[in-house]
Amino acid sequence: MRSFTTADLNKQIGEVTDAAQRAPVVITRRSKPRFVLMSLEHYEALRRPEYPRRAFTIDTMPDEFRDGLLQAAESYERERSDDD
Repeated sequence: MRSFTTADLNKQIGEVTDAAQRAPVVITRRSKPRFVLMSLEHYEALRRPEYPRRAFTIDTMPDEFRDGLLQAAESYERERSDDD
């Protein structure tokens, strides 16, 4: 993902918005990511209920996701202990 500073946004609005039309861009302030600028089409796609990306906490995720995540964590821990 491309990144621009807030100063870039003020000085090069055309370049920043052109980049955001193609894909979301990060806007930083004081060297830290603060905003994401994206096209309206991309934003609306994210808001659709059928959009496949979703965020969960361990308490709210579906059982099959939680179980898979826990199995992957256990497998990772076993591999790390075998390497020691």
